[in-house]
Amino acid sequence: MNETNMTARQQVGGVARGSLGAVSLVGGLTWILLNLDAPRPVQEMLVGVVLAAGGLVLLMPHRVALPGRATAAATAGAAVGGTLAGGLVTGVSVGGAFAYLVSRGWPFAWLSRGGVGDDRAAAEEAANRANWHIDAVNLVADLYFWAFAGLLVVAAAVVIRRAGARREAAPQS
Repeated sequence: MNETNMTARQQVGGVARGSLGAVSLVGGLTWILLNLDAPRPVQEMLVGVVLAAGGLVLLMPHRVALPGRATAAATAGAAVGGTLAGGLVTGVSVGGAFAYLVSRGWPFAWLSRGGVGDDRAAAEEAANRANWHIDAVNLVADLYFWAFAGLLVVAAAVVIRRAGARREAAPQS
């Protein structure tokens, strides 16, 4: 289908895909560069690679033709499932004059609670009594990361399937 036969919806989708791909590619590469000396370099590198690779997939629809419904289902499922599974990862920080912070989420902590006290035990007890708070920015970033992970799984499946079809269609000698 050439550009003159495309519907308005397809044109808008193409612009959205290209824009999201460009922003994600540049954002992923920038993330890698800014976090080279991060305390958790492997985690930060993984985030940057997933965003950059997902951006490339979105920018190259002529190289990786993604099935629309399967891609939407995989990205939505991975976003929700990955974020919920990441919520099982717990981080604990103790700082300052006895502040205790518990956070959940991977790769970004999007759920937290904390407390302060005269000593570490009192701070921990205060944190355990505190309500959980949702960090909306980190939650959106977590959903975005996991959606791109799902996108990459679909892209890999498409490439593997295409390679298998080529192998079967190749003349046998």
